[in-house]
Amino acid sequence: MAMIKKKDSTIKRKQGGLITMPFIFGNEVGEKLAVVGFNTNMISYLTGQLHLPMTKAANTLTNFGGTGALTPLLGAFIADAFAGRFWTIAIASLLLQIGMISLTVSAILPSLRPPPCKAGGSVRCEEADSGQLAFLYASLLLSALGSGGYRPCIVSFGADQFDESDPRQKVTTWKFFNWYYFCMGASILVANTVIIYIQENVGWGWGLGVPTFAMAVSVVAFVAGYPMYRKLDPAGSPFTRLLQVCVAAYWKRKLSFSSDTRALYENETLDAAISVGGKLVHTENMKFLDKAAVVTENDDPKAPDPWRLSSVHRVEELKTLIRMAPIWAAGIITITAAAQQNTFSLMQARSLDRRLGPKFVIPPASMSVLTQASMLATIVFYDRVFVPATRRLTGLDRGITFLARIGIGFGVSLLATLAAGFVEVRRKEAAAAHGLTDDGAAAIPMSVFWLAPQYCLHGAAETFTSIGHLEFFYDQAPESMRSTAPALFWLSISAGSYLSTLLITVVHRYSAGRDGSNWLPDDNLNKGRLEYVYWLITLLQFINLIYYIICAQMYTYKPLQVKELGDQEREREHGVELVENA
Repeated sequence: MAMIKKKDSTIKRKQGGLITMPFIFGNEVGEKLAVVGFNTNMISYLTGQLHLPMTKAANTLTNFGGTGALTPLLGAFIADAFAGRFWTIAIASLLLQIGMISLTVSAILPSLRPPPCKAGGSVRCEEADSGQLAFLYASLLLSALGSGGYRPCIVSFGADQFDESDPRQKVTTWKFFNWYYFCMGASILVANTVIIYIQENVGWGWGLGVPTFAMAVSVVAFVAGYPMYRKLDPAGSPFTRLLQVCVAAYWKRKLSFSSDTRALYENETLDAAISVGGKLVHTENMKFLDKAAVVTENDDPKAPDPWRLSSVHRVEELKTLIRMAPIWAAGIITITAAAQQNTFSLMQARSLDRRLGPKFVIPPASMSVLTQASMLATIVFYDRVFVPATRRLTGLDRGITFLARIGIGFGVSLLATLAAGFVEVRRKEAAAAHGLTDDGAAAIPMSVFWLAPQYCLHGAAETFTSIGHLEFFYDQAPESMRSTAPALFWLSISAGSYLSTLLITVVHRYSAGRDGSNWLPDDNLNKGRLEYVYWLITLLQFINLIYYIICAQMYTYKPLQVKELGDQEREREHGVELVENA
């Protein structure tokens, strides 16, 4: 028996680890080239190829971004409840592949686009008809569904390759998030340079065909790594368990609650599949939910009805998600601020002098290269300089907690939108000085690199905010919901995108004057008040930062009793408090 156990242990060690990273990161590169290569320059495609008005194009972009960020909830549910993360990623990648092929076809066939603009006394452009838009939206929906299955699972699947019960791999698990984001940023950098250059200078057929081919190669490579992966079995629908706790608590809402928490229902056998890494122990807040774990004379503890009786672990799963909600909500307004990079910041760039040397002209969408370069540089700085320096002060392995990391990102993002407003004032002054206020199509003799501060600050903010949120969701979410946890991150992106759509729509409607003036005019940004929009978002971010600081101070980390460690050991660097089982 000892020899058999030793052999099984050896086989287990061969799965997972660093050897799987090329396959996982390769799939990430393909997905980002496919999705970002189109999304970043999408407003140029909508306005230049489909001839949509600027505001309508901006709202279409944010609506699609919101929908694409909402679908990860479905993907996470499928992965955690039925299919597991590997098969969810594989099938979702195929859906994304089909969507990208469809988008490429729409860019190649003239019948799927309106005719070119006609020159004359004034340039006349025919807007895309309903059939052409329907084909585009169907392609985008397929891509969104594919991304929805892929995005929440790839991060957790990569982290799954490192066994947290092994002290040697535990630190590697948390460094993985930095590696993942660095790899993602590098692929986005390529998408924002090479792919966008092809779109602007060679054609949209090639500009979409190249990332479509890259996506196909990455899917094959990911599936080829199947024997090497460490694959965790799905533990059943997390949403069903959460609903069962709510229903059980409702049925027992009139019960008198005893102060003796030791009487609450525990069943380690029942919870074995959802508490492999450790058991959640009872906390004192939200006691109304504890009634779901009260055993009555109508309950059978040996064969409990989950709709009538829940274990403490399951009750605490719900409590943990509720405690995470305020931190999650704080990220929405930051996404709204960042969303302007692909809409109005891009339109600002289009109006400025983009020459780099005597012949090369920077595509407007490629300005986001500054965001990615700043993000990559900040990740290196954070990992090599910031963490070692702060570690000596705080004693934490990661230098600072993920809550502090998120807060720093919120502050940097606020500075980015504040700077964007001042740059817009300077841009309009330059337009007025050269008599171009009434000509929204003419290039203003002002360097496009005036926009560099806002792009670079957004990149630095993303290093702190986005990676901090990924760490927070993966660490604090119940173990059985680690696909659902990244889906919460994408859900905040969805909410931020929809909030951007609402904000732009409201501003466009209520800032309209009787003389035709508007903060966000459809055809000439030089006559607008875009700086007011940036400063409005800055104000919202300031209020949000105060709200976040209050929430972070009040946040209670999930109480986890880890099976492999002694009850007295505490891993504060992971933000986990180990509580003794009374």
